[in-house]
Amino acid sequence: MPRPRKRRFVQVPPLVNGFQPNRLPPWGREELILPVEGLEAIRLNDFEGLDQETAADRMGVSRPTFGRILSEARRIVAEVLVMGKVLRIEGGDFEMPPNSRRRRRRGRGGPF
Repeated sequence: MPRPRKRRFVQVPPLVNGFQPNRLPPWGREELILPVEGLEAIRLNDFEGLDQETAADRMGVSRPTFGRILSEARRIVAEVLVMGKVLRIEGGDFEMPPNSRRRRRRGRGGPF
C-alpha cells in the first residue's frame, strides 16, 4: 500500500481560478487542471525568485518533491500556452495557514 500524500503548505490563495485564451483553437475547447500547490510552487520559485530549497521549506516538502511539483506545474502551463487550452486552478493536497481566508482544502473539489 502506498504511503499517504503529505500535505503541502500554501501561503497565498489563488486570486483567480483559471485562464482562457482569447480564441479557442480549431480542434475545440480543452482544459487542463493546475493544482493549487503547483501554482504555489511557480509563485515561490518563478515569481518571488526563491531557490528550490527555500521554497520547499516554505511548502513543507523535500527539495526533490518541490522539484517534481514545479516541473509538473511548468509542463501544464507550457501546454496551456502552446496549445491554446483552458487552464483551471483547483484541487490538490494542501493546507492554508490559520490566518488565511480558508484554512484547509483537500481533493479535487470545485474552484477555490
